[in-house]
Amino acid sequence: MFASVWNFVKRHKRKFVFTGAVLGGVYLVGRFAQRKVRELQEKEASEFIAQTRRQFHFDSNQRTCNMTVLSMLPPLREAIVCQLNSETLTDLLKTRPPNKLEIWEDLKIISFSRTMVAVYSTCMLVVLLRVQLNIIGGYLYLDSSKQTPVAPPDVQQQYLSSVQHLLGDGLTELTTVVKKAVHNSLGSVSLKQTMSLLDLVQHVSWIRAEVETTSDRPMSWYLLADEENLLADQACGLTEDDAVTIRLLNETRDMLDSPHFTMVLNICLNRGFAHLLDNLAEFFHLPSGDHAPGCPPDSLSAAKIPLAKIIPIINGQINTVCSEAPGRFIQDLLMNDQVKEFAASVYEAFSTPQELQK
Repeated sequence: MFASVWNFVKRHKRKFVFTGAVLGGVYLVGRFAQRKVRELQEKEASEFIAQTRRQFHFDSNQRTCNMTVLSMLPPLREAIVCQLNSETLTDLLKTRPPNKLEIWEDLKIISFSRTMVAVYSTCMLVVLLRVQLNIIGGYLYLDSSKQTPVAPPDVQQQYLSSVQHLLGDGLTELTTVVKKAVHNSLGSVSLKQTMSLLDLVQHVSWIRAEVETTSDRPMSWYLLADEENLLADQACGLTEDDAVTIRLLNETRDMLDSPHFTMVLNICLNRGFAHLLDNLAEFFHLPSGDHAPGCPPDSLSAAKIPLAKIIPIINGQINTVCSEAPGRFIQDLLMNDQVKEFAASVYEAFSTPQELQK
């Protein structure tokens, strides 16, 4: 019996060897496939966890951006009022001075200037802080996986303090440019002249065109100083933190000079001035039954107000534009889809390791 079995094995030896090889290969391939599938699953799980963690960190960073913007609006409003103080003039008018007409003319320029400066600077503040806090947020995300942080707390504080340029020298320069444009547009307009909302829209458009297109400097110039000022002047004694801060400022300046930033800032300005004009439109509605023949009752084309009466209306708009309460004006800027996309692109650029960017 054993002999017959042995003879059968000998006769089919090649088949057994081939079958064994096939079965062994199938087993090894199966084990290899299982290992690869397990590695792929682990990689996908790891990437999902990292992506979820990154998204959570980004969302948290955007909430910080929103709260920071709201906290910066009161000092911004105070800085604007300090440079364009209409309250002093209105108090002076109450004393019935002999140069009343001259004071009204000054009040006209200051009222329009400070409201337009408020729209400009608020939009700039929103976009600037989006850039700065997402650059810092990106570095902090990378720092979370390192023992030596790229952006320690002292660097963060020094870097973020650069926003004071917008509330200081940048605001002063912006105010000068806007006042000149307002004077060129409204300086010769009589206080007694009546204006419709469409007239007001036209003047705002003229002022914007002069501010935004006739200047030799880009709008981003008002956001950061040309140079690193104190840090650059102390180049011989720069600390390591100072060098990191300068690098962050240079990276920020590159972002502010990008076409993407210009596009997003223009979108914010258009939305901001649209809200301003919407607020002003409420004062141009005619009383019921007082509209011109042939015009619908809600038509604004026939509603005209003397410029002297428009001045206090537009003068008070700064409290709506620069309100720390999250009203419609600031909410629209903070929740704008283009602003969100821009913020995400900045965060993506600075939260991705350099070796993966190449």
